[in-house]
Amino acid sequence: MEHVKQTLSLKKAWRYFLITYEVCWNLFLLFLIFVLCAVCFAIGLGAGYFASLVKDMPLPSYQEMKKDIYDYEETTHIYFANNVYLGSFRTDLEREEVKLENISPYVIQAIIATEDEYFYEHHGVVPKAIIRALFQEITNSATQTGGSTLTQQLVKNQILTNEVSFERKAKEILLALRLEKFFSKKEILEAYLNVVPFGRNSSGRNIAGIQAAAQGVFGVNAKDLNLAQAAFLAGLPQSPFVYTPFTSDGTVKKDLSPALQRMNTVLKRMKQAGYISEKQYHEALQYDIAKHFAPPKPSPFEKYPWLTIEIEKRATKALAEVLAEKDGYQQQQLRQTPSLYKRYLAIAEKQLRQNGYNIYTTIDKNIYDRMQKVVANYQYYGNDIIQYVKDKQTGKTVAKREPVEVGAILIENKTGRIISFVGGRNYERQQLNHATQAYRSNGSTMKPLLVYAPAMEMGVIQPGSIIPDEAVSIKVNGKYYTPKNADGKTHGFVSVRRALQYSYNIPAVRTYVKIMNKHPVTYLEKMGITSVAKEEEKHVALAIGGTTKGVTVEENVNAYATFANYGTFIDAYLIEKITAKDGRVIYEHKRKPVPVFSPQTSYLMIDMMRDVIRHGTASSVPAYLKFHADWAGKTGTGQDNKDSWFVAINPNVTFGVWMGYDIPAPLQLKYKGLNYSKRTQLLWAQLINAAYDVKPQLVAPKTRFNMPGGIVRRAYCTASESALSNVCQKTGSIYDLYNAKFAPKH
Repeated sequence: MEHVKQTLSLKKAWRYFLITYEVCWNLFLLFLIFVLCAVCFAIGLGAGYFASLVKDMPLPSYQEMKKDIYDYEETTHIYFANNVYLGSFRTDLEREEVKLENISPYVIQAIIATEDEYFYEHHGVVPKAIIRALFQEITNSATQTGGSTLTQQLVKNQILTNEVSFERKAKEILLALRLEKFFSKKEILEAYLNVVPFGRNSSGRNIAGIQAAAQGVFGVNAKDLNLAQAAFLAGLPQSPFVYTPFTSDGTVKKDLSPALQRMNTVLKRMKQAGYISEKQYHEALQYDIAKHFAPPKPSPFEKYPWLTIEIEKRATKALAEVLAEKDGYQQQQLRQTPSLYKRYLAIAEKQLRQNGYNIYTTIDKNIYDRMQKVVANYQYYGNDIIQYVKDKQTGKTVAKREPVEVGAILIENKTGRIISFVGGRNYERQQLNHATQAYRSNGSTMKPLLVYAPAMEMGVIQPGSIIPDEAVSIKVNGKYYTPKNADGKTHGFVSVRRALQYSYNIPAVRTYVKIMNKHPVTYLEKMGITSVAKEEEKHVALAIGGTTKGVTVEENVNAYATFANYGTFIDAYLIEKITAKDGRVIYEHKRKPVPVFSPQTSYLMIDMMRDVIRHGTASSVPAYLKFHADWAGKTGTGQDNKDSWFVAINPNVTFGVWMGYDIPAPLQLKYKGLNYSKRTQLLWAQLINAAYDVKPQLVAPKTRFNMPGGIVRRAYCTASESALSNVCQKTGSIYDLYNAKFAPKH
């Protein structure tokens, strides 16, 4: 009986078990179905949401993606003459392109181990990483591991923005998948390593790309980075300006522990991934990173401010004209439409700052450097003066100390190449480039350019022509102008040669009056002096440098080179060529000779200017020089001694110097025993001596100016004017050179 009861009890328990099992199983099945439905719903909802986020985004083609991925800023480089490296074009970001094979394997291993351990396995995204990152975002987790692969980071940097939104993330995922379809892992990795930011370099400038980082942080190329250096750099992209070891002024941060801890993390992950051994790991940890940081390198602007600014300005202008010409605009159209010119200048400047061009200039580094030293050490400028000027910010009148400033330029005659220049004495005090941008009265250096050479070309005068150096008042527009000589005297009847030799003003003005109605200013225009308006030619004071605006040192010196080229003007230039990174020539200077004077006029002018140096107002120059050459030149003084000039030519080069105050004021008549004119000539001589020390064959040619045909020698005391009879009786016949076309007939 007892046995029957046990059997019934077991059957009853089994039945309850089966009922419970069926209930639990059904509940499990219902839960599973619910979960599956929820998952499917979530997937469907997520897919729908994803689709809604990217539905309006056009899918880029291979060519479009290639353009975007490789469209990164690269640093443009500047060179002195003869391919001597000057430095990089000023930009907010320094970057150098480098091929993957020229990058240390340690860098590649460190980046993959740290940023994307499944790089070689995934197809652009890692789903579980995205889900993890999404969960952390939704739950606002304190730990944010991120879910971006290298491919996604490349898309974010090059195609999208850094905006934090689900829409941007969705587009990033889609584009990453598409990018992996078109590009190999090698191409993606190479592009990533060329665009990723690395913080600052040892000079405090922003850097991107592994090559700029290797050079800027450790002073080596990317291919030469050791394990510790590679790990250090690989840790920077996560937070470049937190981990970068340098401040914005280039000094090393006091606390490097965040960057070193990050480096240790990178090394640990490399070891875990099997890229390095335990031994390598510990050796890298012992490496003294801070000891191997690169020293700060001054930018070209810091070391060569005037030169860098001048190069940037001229390169931008040259490239703007190239770009405009490609679009069908001529230079004249460009300059006549300021808004159009401004637009092309902006485009050109952007390209120069981003496209990794190479700019080659005409400047000889050694000559340029030596000239700056001469200017810095020169002892005869004269005293500073106090000028009272209105403060632009406060409007109050304040006292300002003004030193004597200087501008100088050396030009090769036959080519127009600017070999060197002096922009001033101290860029920090005054940024104006006194060689290329400062407009000043050129004083008596105007006489050969505007008066004597044009008058000889017209046949009005010749070197032996006699001009009265007597007081004269000239009526112009109802007013009388009475020119005075610098010495306050008159000298009777003088030849043109003598008038130039001693820089008499009255004969120059008298000669100018004779040719005023023949538009002599057109000669200045042909020689590149555009700052003198045609309306000014009716002002007789223009003959002795009385300009409204003035001329620059470059314009003045460049115009004098016309005589050295026997009457042909060759415009001076500084940018030799601009090339793309693949060597393709973007711009190259082309000479455009302009005929101005005949060879006969030019030689006669040269021969007269030889006398200026031999026995005239520049007679001190030969004693200051350490070499001999066939020099011909002209001194010049602005009104009230506010400007002092000396310009001279020889068969190879033309060199000119200006001295004066920025706010025009009289120069000291005497300083340390030298008058202002001799102080200018001494500086001129010391500067050209410095150039001679570097390139004697350029500065001191052994050849002389050759006399062209069509020049004859004639006596000029056979002239018939009765006023000259007494002079001729006392001195006898005096001979001079003449253009045969205009020589005396008796």
